[in-house]
Amino acid sequence: MKALILAGGFGKRLMPLTSERPKPMIEIAGKPILVWQIELLKRNNIKNVVVTIAHLKEVVIRELGSGHKYGVSLAYVVEDEPLGTGGAIANAKSVLEGEEKFVVMNGDIITNLNVSKLCEELKGDLVGTMALVPLPSPYGIVVFDENYKIKEFREKPRLEDYYINAGVYCFTNEIFDYLPNTGDIEKTSFPRLAREGKLKAVVFKDVYWKSIDTYKDVEEADKYLRENELFSE
Repeated sequence: MKALILAGGFGKRLMPLTSERPKPMIEIAGKPILVWQIELLKRNNIKNVVVTIAHLKEVVIRELGSGHKYGVSLAYVVEDEPLGTGGAIANAKSVLEGEEKFVVMNGDIITNLNVSKLCEELKGDLVGTMALVPLPSPYGIVVFDENYKIKEFREKPRLEDYYINAGVYCFTNEIFDYLPNTGDIEKTSFPRLAREGKLKAVVFKDVYWKSIDTYKDVEEADKYLRENELFSE
């Protein structure tokens, strides 16, 4: 099985960090985001990885190379112009359409969710499975009783009544019939797949998940990863 990492974004909110390094190559706890992702895929026995690249693509190729030093085989697909997430996957059709199933990951997340489980749930007439994680609150919350007496404070809890798209998917090659040439899969293909009943949610509650969008995200992820073992053998 192959995996596709969508790593062509500009990362404007992380400027000037992304003026010399593309967002997926920003280091978190001593490793680029892409390396954390490659290690996750390898632990799930996925060793053929395709990376979509655009902004500062030469940095990605120079530092990751063939993938040999990480124990995987890396290939690259270049976006000559911004294509959106759906267009980026469609642009990689030539290297993925022979796969019965393949994984897609956004190139700006760090997680330890079980990719193999995500793909195991892709069966029957489904075209895709989507990993969901509990909504992480951006703020601390205050808990009070029926008399409005404050009982406790919870620092940025996960709100398990609500779930968000984790940016990790498993697709059959039928997905190419649903993709736009340009545009985001979240706004184009996913609504159609949902209407047709061909997209399944796979919930991951007890996992680490962090989207790296701001300086604060970099700092929080760096602190967590230095203090915790993300992957268990």
